[in-house]
Amino acid sequence: MPAADTRGLVWLVGASSGIGRALALRLAADGWRVAASARRRESLEQLVTQAPAGRLQAWPLDVTQPEQVRQVVMKIEHDMGAIDIAILNAGDYEPMALDAFDVSLFRRLMEVNYHGVVHCLDALLPVLRERGRGQVLVTASVAGYRGLPQAAPYGASKAALISLAESLQPEMARAGIALRVINPGFVDTPLTRKNAFAMPFLITPEQAAGHIVGRLEDGGFEISFPRLFIWQLKLMRCLPYRLYFFLVRKVTRT
Repeated sequence: MPAADTRGLVWLVGASSGIGRALALRLAADGWRVAASARRRESLEQLVTQAPAGRLQAWPLDVTQPEQVRQVVMKIEHDMGAIDIAILNAGDYEPMALDAFDVSLFRRLMEVNYHGVVHCLDALLPVLRERGRGQVLVTASVAGYRGLPQAAPYGASKAALISLAESLQPEMARAGIALRVINPGFVDTPLTRKNAFAMPFLITPEQAAGHIVGRLEDGGFEISFPRLFIWQLKLMRCLPYRLYFFLVRKVTRT
């Protein structure tokens, strides 16, 4: 393990709460320098006071504004140095039952969860390609594996992220950039507390951060957790639709 003062710079987007907040504090404690971004300036400023002195700086931004994202990346690189790892973790969630079908919700979640990542990649790729190195991690979700009841807007955005990462990975690898996807299961955050059902294999944000940090240097494409839940869901991906829908209705009572 490298000494604390030899670690590089991580740009962490979506750092103000949940997994992002826990990850920012864990990375800073482990010796990384962290450029923490989110929309809520106040939350970021509180985060700075909780991290080891000098390890974390706040860079507020709205990922739905591409020019703002580009400007922040340029300023981070100018003020803090080259971004070694980017963790694109900004996300939004709202369950939606059929009776509450809402076009605006689909648009909002896709704009934050999917286009927000696209905007970050647009800002990052020129500098990473010029250097011929770097690592980009995109936070998707196990909800992107297959469609789940009341998760149509959210699951669609996360499935799109998984497809995006799979599509870009080969070319980015040839350019020297490691593109990876993070697929968490249920994590106890303000967003998942909107769920009205018991969430299996629920873990804390700190546990999620531990899973991610523990895999930063192993080079695999997917970081997913918790393991037993992941294998169950991946098995369900292989089922024919008739059996899959039967099990989903039985488990969710829909």
